[in-house]
Amino acid sequence: MTQSAAAEPQLTIALSKGRIFDETRPLLKAVGIEIRDEDLAGRQLRITSMCGQYALLILRATDVPVFVSQGAADLGVVGKDVLMEQRPVDVYEPLDLQIACCRLMVAEPIEAEPKPAFRQVKRVATKYLKVAEEYFATKSEQVELVKLYGSMELAPVVGLADAIVDVVDTGKTLAANGLKATEHIADISSRLVVNKSSMKRKHEAIHRVLTGLEAVLHGS
Repeated sequence: MTQSAAAEPQLTIALSKGRIFDETRPLLKAVGIEIRDEDLAGRQLRITSMCGQYALLILRATDVPVFVSQGAADLGVVGKDVLMEQRPVDVYEPLDLQIACCRLMVAEPIEAEPKPAFRQVKRVATKYLKVAEEYFATKSEQVELVKLYGSMELAPVVGLADAIVDVVDTGKTLAANGLKATEHIADISSRLVVNKSSMKRKHEAIHRVLTGLEAVLHGS
């Protein structure tokens, strides 16, 4: 085996940027997967852990299931909301990390105005089209879905939609835009996901990470 091959990380882990990354980092450190602060100061999207055994990919949350499903990463950390919407194949979801917790909600204006005469059904803005469609179908409620990628709270303010479906943490952003949460769809937290093929090929290394994280979560 060549020196370069020996130095290649054992596992590749895809991490969601932002709050999930910030809350995942201490968990990883507790199981020996530590990242240097100076490595985060640049614009690198692929970082090697201090022990050299793990390659960490810093991605948009929506890309994490794709990287894991396609085998570009062995493991990943992503919100349950993304998994509910994308429903990735070839992926196991063995562990709820109990971080970045929030709720997936329907929200509407605090002071709702009548729908325009030309709009016969409720119009709902969301990036969770599959989840929203299924949710309203279970209620036998007909809605028109409008896909947005961000700034969801603006949609009812400017008359683009009557309601939104989005993740809610404290509710302060909703209130600041004259909205209130009206219906609860699901509780959301971040999950560890594993590529099915990697689980077979790299079982020992992945099992070590899984059992380590479980011990940290259970305080043992």
